Amino acid sequence: MVDRINDIAWQAHQGSVAAIIQLLNEKLAKSGVRTRAIFSDGVLQLLCEAARIEQLEQSPLVEQVHQILESIAPRHIRRVNINSRIVREQQLLWLKEIDSDRENQLLWSQEITLIQPNIVKQLIKDFTEAQAELGKPNFPKTSVSRPLVLINKEKYKNKPQQTKILVAAGLCSLLLLSWVVYAQLGNQLKNLMQLETSKSLTTKNTKERKAQTPSAASNNSLSEASDDPFSISVRIANQASTSGKTATTSTQWLEIAAKWQRASDLMSTVPQNHSRYQEAKIRTQLYKKYSEAAQKEADKSKS
Repeated sequence: MVDRINDIAWQAHQGSVAAIIQLLNEKLAKSGVRTRAIFSDGVLQLLCEAARIEQLEQSPLVEQVHQILESIAPRHIRRVNINSRIVREQQLLWLKEIDSDRENQLLWSQEITLIQPNIVKQLIKDFTEAQAELGKPNFPKTSVSRPLVLINKEKYKNKPQQTKILVAAGLCSLLLLSWVVYAQLGNQLKNLMQLETSKSLTTKNTKERKAQTPSAASNNSLSEASDDPFSISVRIANQASTSGKTATTSTQWLEIAAKWQRASDLMSTVPQNHSRYQEAKIRTQLYKKYSEAAQKEADKSKS
């Protein structure tokens, strides 16, 4: 089984500056460029050095470094400042020296931003890699048979590494499961809220319709006196007026006369503190005359 602690690519992906430098130097070796790096104030300060100026041409070197770093996808590193200069003897405090006199110390300097991979895709990738590591057979490097004691030692030696991989795989699985459960609960909560809103609107509309719909008893009996007598009287008068446009028989005119009389009687009960009391007095007499006129029409229809 490959020991991931010695896996430089994996360490670089985890954000190890030393591993990142090693990978950059391996990939830039053909161009004659070597790198040094320091992570400071949230920025990876990268120094590119070469023996000749033409080896440090800005555009192609920046593009190449950018591609390498994005393929590594180092965690927690987003901003990278690329500095370049002619190679010098090893200096431990090179960043401090550069910051003190950037114009004379550097050929050029450019900051780039790395695109961070999607967190879900990254978790899936880590989980897949962990499973692949667990699935690899652990064959001995030589064909020479080892004593049983040595084999057992090797087995227990690898256990801590296997435990780490199992823990990493378990954490990845837990995070993925949490994400899926969260999404499902969110959808269920949304549906529940929509259902409750729909029920609330239905109940509200039903109550409004009941409040707006008059009962049959209020149209057919004098129990309507509990309502405004002025409004009820006007409603009955309108019914009598409509019926009078089509009445032809004595019976129909008698019914109309009864309605006008009923409207007149109700109008006479309007109290004095009513806002339309004076109009009610006039309508009382008017409806009474209409009732008498309808009675005369009924008498004519008999003959």
